[in-house]
Amino acid sequence: MQISTNNDTESILNSVKKMLGLAVDYNPFDSDIIMHINSVFANLAQMGVSPNDEGFSITDSSTKWSEFTEDNALLANVKSYMYLKVRLLFDPPSSSYVLESFNRQISEFEWRMYVQKGGYK
Repeated sequence: MQISTNNDTESILNSVKKMLGLAVDYNPFDSDIIMHINSVFANLAQMGVSPNDEGFSITDSSTKWSEFTEDNALLANVKSYMYLKVRLLFDPPSSSYVLESFNRQISEFEWRMYVQKGGYK
């Protein structure tokens, strides 16, 4: 299965903005969102889910998901994980039930990526 080549969904920043409910051309919060995205990439690197030993980061909307990985199964987990983590950092839910649900989903994604990358045998 091929990942969409639509520039809005292939761009890491634009796809995260879209998942957060922000228009791609609305940019007052881009620097905040980029900072949170890079924090999540640092977490992924510590978990061993990174394209190289130096980790991965973005500076603008030009960086594509395909630059992070071509592994579609891993990428599906990374995208969902990225959204949940950035959402918690950028716009945390006010409901404790939603917050707990997000945290459980995040833990599950972390476990699945860890197993997928060979951390558990």
